[in-house]
Amino acid sequence: QVQLVESGGGLVQAGGSLRLSCAASGRTFSSYAMGWFRQAPGKEREFVAAVSWSGGGTNYADSVKGRFTISRDNAKNTVYLQMNSLKPEDTAVYYCAAKRGRLIADPMQYDYWGQGTQVTVSS
Repeated sequence: QVQLVESGGGLVQAGGSLRLSCAASGRTFSSYAMGWFRQAPGKEREFVAAVSWSGGGTNYADSVKGRFTISRDNAKNTVYLQMNSLKPEDTAVYYCAAKRGRLIADPMQYDYWGQGTQVTVSS
């Protein structure tokens, strides 16, 4: 069992930055691939970024490439999402999720989810 708690969301102006954190419980955190997803009002949950269990592999949605960076610290059981050059269309609830095995963009393949943190980007 893995419990995930996101933090770091908030209100920021367009062009600004935020760093989201996701703290995980459990001693097997390093065996899980981790992903960030987001869901805007009236829209489906969408993939943002994912990182492999070692941190050596990453994948990003085209919409955030070059602006967002995912990373993890297995010693701290934490995964991060650094978000730069934020745009109003980045406004959403951001969720972190965990799955065993390789990193993947499909949210249906993830086993554990956090409660989400709101990110609002004003124009």
